[in-house]
Amino acid sequence: MDEMIYEYIVVRYGELSTKGKNRKDFVNCLARNIKSALKDYPKLEYAVMHDGIFIYLNGEDFNGIKKALLTVFGYSYFAGAVKTSRDLDDIKKAALRIALNRPYKTFKIACRRQDKSYPLNSDTLNRAIAGHILASSTLKVDVHHPDLMLYTVVKKDAVYLMDDKIEGPGGYPVGINKRAMLMLSGGIDSPVAGYLSMKRGLKIECLHFASMPYTSKQALDKVLELARRLSLYQSDITVHIIPFTELQLAIYKHVDESYCITVMRRMMYRIADKICQKRAINVITNGESLGQVASQTPESMQVISQVADTLILRPVCMMDKLEIIDMAKKIDTYETSILPYEDCCTIFTPHNPVTHPKLDKCLYYESLFDYAALVDKCVENDEIRKLVYHQDNDEDLF
Repeated sequence: MDEMIYEYIVVRYGELSTKGKNRKDFVNCLARNIKSALKDYPKLEYAVMHDGIFIYLNGEDFNGIKKALLTVFGYSYFAGAVKTSRDLDDIKKAALRIALNRPYKTFKIACRRQDKSYPLNSDTLNRAIAGHILASSTLKVDVHHPDLMLYTVVKKDAVYLMDDKIEGPGGYPVGINKRAMLMLSGGIDSPVAGYLSMKRGLKIECLHFASMPYTSKQALDKVLELARRLSLYQSDITVHIIPFTELQLAIYKHVDESYCITVMRRMMYRIADKICQKRAINVITNGESLGQVASQTPESMQVISQVADTLILRPVCMMDKLEIIDMAKKIDTYETSILPYEDCCTIFTPHNPVTHPKLDKCLYYESLFDYAALVDKCVENDEIRKLVYHQDNDEDLF
């Protein structure tokens, strides 16, 4: 198979095409993200059009570019393309070259005239191209399940032929909706929440609570690896490591065991809220899933989230566990998430956590110790790390 047959890659907008006056902002953000993802291919040239982004390959590696594009949110699909003149013989020759490029057995032609002044209508053009391929090869027409779907787009200046539409991740380009703080544990759910947040246009930073020595270095390394894998979709990622031990021990000293998880989560939200204010971030996102654990009942969520002024989003809230696991496997975080290193939420799990907590009881237990000073100390001792994605041994991510 000769990938050098392609002269262009055509990236087609998805949800972005429904935008109105602010469409230009979304398209420009997508273009910037694509250029960033493809920075290792210096010969590429770009043309941002009304209906898509054209990438001129100039001899660069199609397969490498294809892999990188699959990490960019904000478009519907892309396809390798060749460009010809509007002359019918040139179109037929280009179509045959694509048809013979792989061991196809069947094909279908789909023509679209963006320039309605072209003398042949779509049906006539379909038949002319198909007739040439039939006469020049052993391929057969299959209108229902073809091996090759060959798209022909007639523009005013040229004709573009595309095959093998490759589905993109969809969503919005990362950064168009500014930034979010992901509360990243070492579990399965929060990395999926981070992925879905990026898919909706949020560039994420990560916040992790470490309770050394009760949590291990391996547990922290596990979280950093999860963050590194998420950075694939936005090129780099900032991780905030919060020393949580002193505050967590104070909670378990002064709070009734049944309320420890509830109060602990309230403290986590207070810390997240303060760091968001320092970083000018206006969204907190996390992996809470409705009803999955005691702190994720509607009553618990309401009592816990009251301490934060920052908007809280829960992308996996309505997903069941099997759906979350399937997505974790898809984004290649699952195997890391199930490594047996406990985080601060699991090492002190009470036997009978309250599932319907009362706000007045939380306030009473919190009044028994100076939590505000401990929260401020956590924020002041925030350890910030910036991770940049490197391919390393991830050749089989896609």
